[in-house]
Amino acid sequence: MEPAVIVAILAAAAVMLLFFGIFGSRRISPTERIEQVTQAAVLARDNRSPGRKTLRASIFGGRAAAGVDRVVERRDWGSDMARELARADLQLRPSEYLALRTAAVIGAPLVTFLIGKTLLPGLDNPLALLVAVIVGWWVPRYWVNRRKSKRLQAFNDHLADTITLVANALRAGASFLQAIELVVRETQPPISTEFNRVIREVNLGLPFEQALNNMVRRVRSEDLELMTTAISIQHQVGGNLAEILDSIAFTIRERIRIIGEIRVLTAQQRMSGYVVAGLPIFLMAILSVIAPSFMAPMFGEPTIAGIPVGVILLFLGGVLMGIGFLAIRRIVDIEV
Repeated sequence: MEPAVIVAILAAAAVMLLFFGIFGSRRISPTERIEQVTQAAVLARDNRSPGRKTLRASIFGGRAAAGVDRVVERRDWGSDMARELARADLQLRPSEYLALRTAAVIGAPLVTFLIGKTLLPGLDNPLALLVAVIVGWWVPRYWVNRRKSKRLQAFNDHLADTITLVANALRAGASFLQAIELVVRETQPPISTEFNRVIREVNLGLPFEQALNNMVRRVRSEDLELMTTAISIQHQVGGNLAEILDSIAFTIRERIRIIGEIRVLTAQQRMSGYVVAGLPIFLMAILSVIAPSFMAPMFGEPTIAGIPVGVILLFLGGVLMGIGFLAIRRIVDIEV
């Protein structure tokens, strides 16, 4: 079978799997609907900011994107996708993210096929095209996860100071909602963005504790969950909330300090993981530029089922390097 036919089949299968199950619905609860409305309001506000132009405004028509979004949000995975994009602070709608992921799945094997026809003949085989499809599916997900982790890190780094600000506002005689409004005015994103969504949900009629739980579900921060749990317990049994928040802020600061010390002590091991995974790829790239004939036998004879043995060995070596990298990361990932 011709490689071009294989690429077309893989692309068609990817598109079918991506949009499979869109035309089906589920009942959206009022809480989820309020969360969607507040999220859409924040997105619309950011789109009106000077100098900001979203992917929807430049590529998609507004009605088409809104129609796909309404269909996607009726699915469980569509609602989860919208929440993941919100956690990553990406100004993308689910329809835009689906289009981006589809383009990556289709474009990666096409680029690999063109490189195999022009530069590296060994890349125009089914195994390389299959790897390209997997990479095209994985890269957008990795991008979203990377954004999520950075945003979560920024949120946790400023959460202790935010809790102290709320405690001081409570001591000054403000209500808890007024303290939250002070946080929105005095802090920077992502702290101000998430607490502003809490205020929007409360103004739309959602109970305050439920709005806080929605923020915990969006951010997925253990420190924030500790704060909201303490607030809920205090509302039920009473007590001095300002002192409770001060204790939580102290605990969070100590936890951040311990995590920083652990990162310093494990820096050499983490760098070893990057060297183990990146050095072979770097050497292969350098040899391909300096001495192309040195790497040429890897993409020639002998072959197994039309695939060069060198390509199979490179694929197995990449898998083993990935396993070694993940093992090192697991070892140095010490939970506090």
